[in-house]
Amino acid sequence: MRLTVSQALIKFLDNQYIAFDGEEEKFVEGVFGIFGHGCVVGVGQALEQGGHGLRYYQGHNEQGMAHAAIAYAKQKNRRAIIPCVSSIGPGALNMVTAAGTATANRIPLLLLPGDTFANRQPDPVLQQIEQSNNYTTTANDAFKPVCKYWDRINRPEQLMTAMLNAMRVLTDPAQTGAVCIALPQDVEAEAFDFPEYFLEKRVWHIDRRPACNREIEAAGSLIAQSKKPLMIVGGGVAYSEAWQTAQYFAERGNIPFSETQAGKGLIRWDHPLNLGGIGVTGGPAANKIAKEADLIIAVGTRLSDFTTASKWLFQNPNVKILTINLCSLDAFKMDATPIIADAKSALLDLTVLLDELNYVSSWGHELNSVKDEYTFEINERYSEELEGGLSQTRALGLINDFVDESAVIVGSSGSLPGCLQRLWRSGLPKTYHMEYAFSCMGYEVCGSLGVKLAQPQSEVYAMVGDGSFLMLHSELYTAIQEGLKINILLFDNYGWGCIEGLQNEQGTDTFGTQFTARNCETGLLDGPVVPIDFAKIAEGYGCKSYRVNNAQELQAALKDAKNQTKSTLIDIKVLPGSMSSGYGAWWRVGVAEVSESQAVKDAYNAMNENIKRARLY
Repeated sequence: MRLTVSQALIKFLDNQYIAFDGEEEKFVEGVFGIFGHGCVVGVGQALEQGGHGLRYYQGHNEQGMAHAAIAYAKQKNRRAIIPCVSSIGPGALNMVTAAGTATANRIPLLLLPGDTFANRQPDPVLQQIEQSNNYTTTANDAFKPVCKYWDRINRPEQLMTAMLNAMRVLTDPAQTGAVCIALPQDVEAEAFDFPEYFLEKRVWHIDRRPACNREIEAAGSLIAQSKKPLMIVGGGVAYSEAWQTAQYFAERGNIPFSETQAGKGLIRWDHPLNLGGIGVTGGPAANKIAKEADLIIAVGTRLSDFTTASKWLFQNPNVKILTINLCSLDAFKMDATPIIADAKSALLDLTVLLDELNYVSSWGHELNSVKDEYTFEINERYSEELEGGLSQTRALGLINDFVDESAVIVGSSGSLPGCLQRLWRSGLPKTYHMEYAFSCMGYEVCGSLGVKLAQPQSEVYAMVGDGSFLMLHSELYTAIQEGLKINILLFDNYGWGCIEGLQNEQGTDTFGTQFTARNCETGLLDGPVVPIDFAKIAEGYGCKSYRVNNAQELQAALKDAKNQTKSTLIDIKVLPGSMSSGYGAWWRVGVAEVSESQAVKDAYNAMNENIKRARLY
């Protein structure tokens, strides 16, 4: 079939399918794009020409639309994607941050940036970067460090192997992440006789990889020797759809479990064995039990520094670590005994093993005790009344009580992820959507659009700070354009409160983290707070907006927003510093080794003491 490279690409994408647990579904149903001279007459022409079933979504910032695509794939459990098309130069480079977000989170993201001319005849073209040491280098080479697969189509026939390799990575649960296929703008429009078998329907099977007998036997030995195990439920449990299996495994062995940001909410918050979030942004229950546990069963987690408190949290001198993960990079972390397998398949095998061993942990009343203390702590934070205004935790409590169990909350950066992992009470799976592997500011609003595209029947709430909203909220316009309602809950604490807290905790006075005006007398940014009417910004987009300063106004705004049919924004003025604090965890950051400040010296000494208690690998 004689087609241009772009036409063949669109036809190919339109015929890709996923099969999982016997169910087949379309892998690509739409394409995000921002057209420029590097793609509008190539891929843009192919999309306009038709003859395909892909819907075109108009993005308004390349990073923003790619973040929406990431959220869409994440909410779809990695079994559907929205590819992103951009022009060359700055349009392409805007997506590099999103590529890092996707790869760090193990989420499939297909990026199709335009590129310079393969034939080099009109060079240098508009927006082309020229490198005197290597003329083949273009802006798109910047994607290489943050992508799981990268290719450039310099000849039409290269499209076939490139796209098959792209799909191989995008549909591989162990290797997935960002994929970049750079498209030189002349090649986009070149024609080739593509074989029909390349363009026919292709089904990619995501099979449940079983654990081998040796792995199960090794795991059985560890479990049999342990008296106080703790399971960590990670994002791999979500993508395997293994939350019921994980719950049954825990119940069968009386094994308490904790949650990472990606694993939170898969099992009800009030389950007796659910100790809530673990690690730096975790709560007191999970962190206390983690220090006593003699076996950590880490299921589908990257074991990041926030989950392990910089390898410091597991204080039992005899603790062992057992991992269940499809990705060997994650499975072997912290000198673990690995099971490289699908989470659901492996947990089913281990549940059978518990029966054979007649295994029940030795945990007793202490689980009830820490769970009760944790519930009391959440109630205290949710009901606290502070002089001078509304606290962030009080606002979250009101929101948590109000929103439907089926509503999805979306977050990523600042102090809100900590408050949410510690305090938010999730009732149904897949209603807690947190991007925290990259913790990318600006994900929240754009991600909410992606979640709404994936799950249009649910109310979607973006939990976003003022700093992150200012960073990026472009796809709010796309939501309005598509007639999709998202709700933005904007917590305005007049700065980067999370980082200010970190700054102060490590001995440094507040500097550069509050949104204040330049003081003409001192020359510093220590003048009065610069007030921003975020509600008016949203009104300019066409949203229904609200201004909130107290609990009563917040309750009224939430109620009215729920009845709206268009996107809403609630501008919530919260007291600076009113977020939740850490609960018995440590986070290693680079504290200055020398300083004139005694507070910084003390922080440096404290850091070294904690390093002595942390694992080295």
